[in-house]
Amino acid sequence: MQLNLKKNSLLYISLGILLFFSFFLYVYTLETYNGIEVFSVYIRQRFGRFYLWLGLLCVLLLIVLAFSSWGKHRLGKTTDRPQFSRLAWISMLYSAGMGAGILLRAVQEPVYMMRNPPINNHADSSTIALEYTFYQWGFTAWAFYAVFAIIVGYYLFVHSKKVVSSSAFSSIENFVSSKKLNDIIFGSIDILAILTTVFGLVAAIGLGTTQIEGGLTHLLQEDFGLTGTILVLLLISVLAFISVFRGVNKGIKVISTWNIYVTIALLLFVFLQSDIISVTSQFITSLYHYIIDFIPLSLAYGLYNPGEAFLTDWTYYYWAFWLAWAPFTGIFIARISKGRTMREVILGVLLIPSLGTFFWFTTFGESAFQIIENLGAYQGQFDNVFSSIFIFFENYPFQGFINTLTILLLISFLVTSLDSAIFVLSMFTDGGKQEPSKKHRLLWSIILTIFSIGIILLGNAKTDINVLIAMQKLLIITSLPFSLLMVVMIFLFIRDYRKNNKLR
Repeated sequence: MQLNLKKNSLLYISLGILLFFSFFLYVYTLETYNGIEVFSVYIRQRFGRFYLWLGLLCVLLLIVLAFSSWGKHRLGKTTDRPQFSRLAWISMLYSAGMGAGILLRAVQEPVYMMRNPPINNHADSSTIALEYTFYQWGFTAWAFYAVFAIIVGYYLFVHSKKVVSSSAFSSIENFVSSKKLNDIIFGSIDILAILTTVFGLVAAIGLGTTQIEGGLTHLLQEDFGLTGTILVLLLISVLAFISVFRGVNKGIKVISTWNIYVTIALLLFVFLQSDIISVTSQFITSLYHYIIDFIPLSLAYGLYNPGEAFLTDWTYYYWAFWLAWAPFTGIFIARISKGRTMREVILGVLLIPSLGTFFWFTTFGESAFQIIENLGAYQGQFDNVFSSIFIFFENYPFQGFINTLTILLLISFLVTSLDSAIFVLSMFTDGGKQEPSKKHRLLWSIILTIFSIGIILLGNAKTDINVLIAMQKLLIITSLPFSLLMVVMIFLFIRDYRKNNKLR
């Protein structure tokens, strides 16, 4: 069956833009890299505070929605019930929304924050380190995802709109009389979502495969280099295609559930061999400070202002990254949340993954702090983001087995990020269908694999330029229009929902 050019204009325009960008990336690599660097820094400096306010707005909006009468309304008809069990649902949304990042940063980020405290408010440096790690991986990140999921889910299941980003802006039609102009607006939103998803996946896969290759090199004491990285990428791509080809129930759900079981097992392995009282106490203390300090933290206000340099390098960067992933992750969460109430979706997305992530970072972070204290003189063992967790496990028994398991978990998390992204991209380009055709799944599997290999090859050829970092910073640029669109999206959603539901 051939793809119809007119029917699939969204696909072909997106591919055309990707090819156009690739041309500049390959031919004018240094100029493109410098342009991305300058523009991304400019956006963080000019719009960073806007990101902070938007993040706080999203969290407060979700709390109001969850505990108002709107919270009891379902995403779907009143008779609809959830398609997936709560465990499978949480496993899929967590694997798609966070995944390999918690392995990448489990040790490195808390240690960095402890040794370079962002603020000086006379609290213990370990508590400050974990409080800031919580902040950057917690409620705000998931709030961006949840807002998108709730709004898209509302239009998707209540108003039977297509599974595309522009569905959240469907009421714009009431303000624009020209059908052609509407098509341009909606098409531009969907193309931006596709490009952001592709760039985000390439950056995540590049970082993940680099960590896997680094782990294998550390374990086997042999440098696998470029060949090893590409072979790992091909393995991930094949597994992701098999998963997405089998569908949500038989593929994505199964691997996501495995991810959660192994993650919990790894967490318990470290926790039970650590100072349990110290870890538990630090978790409670850091969580308490994070909650009571949440508003000044969110606005970088007063004592909680770490300075523009830190905000630009860390907080603004994270916020832009989460925003860039919101369209893809939010739509996927909406797709698997049909039949659940708004309250359950909000609390499930906002609280459960955040609390699990907090305990994860506390266990690994506090244990790393104690290892450093016992070392006497810290020599930067945990500074490298790609190898820190493998060096960390050298302080525990069965290090060979645990590090191997960590590599398998990294592969599995990358598979679930890739397969869920392929599924969402396929829904976009297959007319917004909830079950996209398998030819679209195959096509996007091939496109993402080729693009990822191309970026890795380019990064290897241009040894003086970190192409993967450039791809990450490109997300900061593409996230800006989405952050502005999110404000419009929230306004339209509240206005439309009030028309159909009375707030009691």
